[in-house]
Amino acid sequence: MESSSAAPRAPSRRRTLVYAALAAVAVVGGTAGGTVYVQAQAHSGAGAVSSVSGSPSVSASPSASVSGEATAVASVEAVAQPVVDHDELLAEAMESVTVEDGAEVSVAVLDLASGASASYGDGLFDTASIVKVDILAALLLQAQDAGRELTTAEKSHATAMIEHSDNTSASALWRTIGKAAGLDAANGRLGLTDTAGGEDMLWGLTQTTAADQLVLLQQVFGAEDSELTEASRSYIQGLMARIAAGQQWGVSAAADGSAWALKNGWLPRSTTGLWDINSIGRVTVDGHECLVAVLSDGNSTQAKGISLVEAAARAAVSVSQAGVKSATVQ
Repeated sequence: MESSSAAPRAPSRRRTLVYAALAAVAVVGGTAGGTVYVQAQAHSGAGAVSSVSGSPSVSASPSASVSGEATAVASVEAVAQPVVDHDELLAEAMESVTVEDGAEVSVAVLDLASGASASYGDGLFDTASIVKVDILAALLLQAQDAGRELTTAEKSHATAMIEHSDNTSASALWRTIGKAAGLDAANGRLGLTDTAGGEDMLWGLTQTTAADQLVLLQQVFGAEDSELTEASRSYIQGLMARIAAGQQWGVSAAADGSAWALKNGWLPRSTTGLWDINSIGRVTVDGHECLVAVLSDGNSTQAKGISLVEAAARAAVSVSQAGVKSATVQ
């Protein structure tokens, strides 16, 4: 029988290393949303290996040598692997957005810095005047192919079409690009797979999705893989940053001050009296540039449609910046 006054036995070097690993887990294991893996490595003359499992999980393997009374070396590596479902977060955020009975809304967003993206809804919507950005992109693609600059008349129409949403100018450039056939051909190159040009001169009834409009925005505001040249992109961006005062609503509601470039579309349907209200563009918030596309229809008034689009844009931008950063500690 051992005496109660006997000195406590010192823990082995191997156990000390495992305890050190567990202590490290306590420090880094608070990383939200991820599993933390820790390695406590020790090698003695006998080549002993210890392992501890739990949550977070810990494994120990031999790698560092211990000779006599030399100090053991432990290597601790923690890797957080978070998983963030931005689509789910956006769906949750949209629950607080008021959508009146009979109205529909769809939104897509991309944070250009982090690459985080999210979408909500996948229906087809009338473009109304947001198609004017697509018309100009098609015109610039055709000009690039021909190795020419836009004419003075084309530039005048483009300015009026984007900055003031002038329909006469849009119709002129719609004819220039070859109407729906020209738009569809350009969109095939730009990567818009679910957009179809309106019949004859009904360019405002072009059908599209929020996801396709986000692709268009990436072509306009992206860089590396855009079909549009830098000069063409800068041209469209400049016009979208100078929208007339009465039309500066929509996705701009999610931006910091005037840090935005956009194009809006609004169309009262003659058969129902309901409104299509859309907004696409780039906004900057907290130093992040985000591309946002919001489409809606079935709105009882233009004002209610604008409120819906702006609320959806704010929800989308807030979600695009949500996430957990992966970290490595050594």
